[in-house]
Amino acid sequence: MGKLCCGMLFLILANSLVAGVYSSATFTLVNKCGFTVWPGILSNAGIAPLSTTGFALQTGESKVINAPSSWGGRFWGRTHCSQDSTGKFSCVTGDCGSGKLECAGGGAAPPATLAEFTLDGDAGKDFYDVSLVDGYNLPMLVVPQGGSGVNCSNTGCVFDLNGACPSDLRVTSSDGEGVACKSACEAFRNDQYCCRGAYGTPDACKPSQYSQAFKNACPHAYSYAYDDRTSTFTCTAADYVITFCPSPNTSQKSSSGGSNPGSETNGRSPIDGNMVYEGALDASAAPSTWGHVLGGGIAIVAAMWRLCHLF
Repeated sequence: MGKLCCGMLFLILANSLVAGVYSSATFTLVNKCGFTVWPGILSNAGIAPLSTTGFALQTGESKVINAPSSWGGRFWGRTHCSQDSTGKFSCVTGDCGSGKLECAGGGAAPPATLAEFTLDGDAGKDFYDVSLVDGYNLPMLVVPQGGSGVNCSNTGCVFDLNGACPSDLRVTSSDGEGVACKSACEAFRNDQYCCRGAYGTPDACKPSQYSQAFKNACPHAYSYAYDDRTSTFTCTAADYVITFCPSPNTSQKSSSGGSNPGSETNGRSPIDGNMVYEGALDASAAPSTWGHVLGGGIAIVAAMWRLCHLF
């Protein structure tokens, strides 16, 4: 009876550990900008917040955040942040309105570049994108690590849209520096640009001259509300590296587990034009949920199996 119970315990634990391999993901946020970025994080409605919702990330720093199964939400970078004499914290771009370092349920005030995720969605796939629908404030690159799937690819917007922003969309700091670029919706509050009202369907809402300029600069990022076909990516069992201000590199291979059909060049995956952009970390350096859970799980199961057979 003891061996039977031991065997049942072994099977239950093994199944739980294998299921756990797919139950979470890690997000590694990396700052390659020449200035401090204050990432903000917002979980989707009805989903619990992650362990942090806002923090400071100095130049060259990275931070790993664990997300549970079926988490969904968005990441963005806040810039030009400061605290006033009363202790109120605020940012010129991406401010979440909490008045504190932690966003605590507040979203990014547009314009802001967004990285959006839904983990363990349809057929167990993670869905992710980088969106400029709410405008742009920072270059951003998302690199899946260890995942699989035909559309499991790097995506992002690494072009400096602040420097190329049209004057009627341009956001400047107090010293006149261009710090963000509004979407046409935010700038003009027009139903046609916002894809609402009579323009609230994919057939009625088409790219504008403004969204097309975003799309030309960043072909794989969302440029307007119905820009799904070229802007949504999927992976299975991946971790993700999100880099602010990724540096261009024409020889760095993509560390994604899959490919974007029609976008590969000698094993590299272009993000914008013919350039290939460097992931924040090599695949070997980034944390892997699969490796940590599976390696630890095998060790625990093996130890319990030996222990059982002593009795």
